[in-house]
Amino acid sequence: MRTDKPMTRQLIISVIGESNARPHIAALAEQVGRALAERDVAIVCGGLGGVMEAACRGAKSAGGTTIGILPGDNPLSGNDYIDIPIVTGLGYARNSVVVKTGSAVVAVGGAYGTLSEIGHALGDGIPVVGLETWEMTRSREPADSAIIRAFDPADAAEKAIAAAKQRLSDIAAGISTIPEIYDK
Repeated sequence: MRTDKPMTRQLIISVIGESNARPHIAALAEQVGRALAERDVAIVCGGLGGVMEAACRGAKSAGGTTIGILPGDNPLSGNDYIDIPIVTGLGYARNSVVVKTGSAVVAVGGAYGTLSEIGHALGDGIPVVGLETWEMTRSREPADSAIIRAFDPADAAEKAIAAAKQRLSDIAAGISTIPEIYDK
């Protein structure tokens, strides 16, 4: 693969969060999806309900493209706002595919599935922008700064785009994005 070739593909950002989203979390996710689409960014998610559906709804309201990485084998199981359903038959193991498909991740709210996706992303050097989501700590230490904190949906979109572009630039330059703290 040539690393000197300029990126011409549409930027893709993963949006993750709780599948049974509380109303204010769903509203934030919808605004994140809209903000990303307004900036010509495609979104990828787990393709089902809650934050996933809200983010897709927001993206579609701004003419954006949505990709759903579905847990089962049925391409019709995704939410109504998915443009490109990708069936995996992987169940929760699809979480890794969801985060690896995006050049950055926006986590909105979240339960344990979201936490696993955050872990996959951070372990693989994929930047995570958090909006009312988990905080990372290690054994009585203060909260880790691994998750980039956003103040609102527009801030989340801007920070995710900047982080994604930096990551892609680093990859193109041959710079590893895997954190040194990651213990393989």
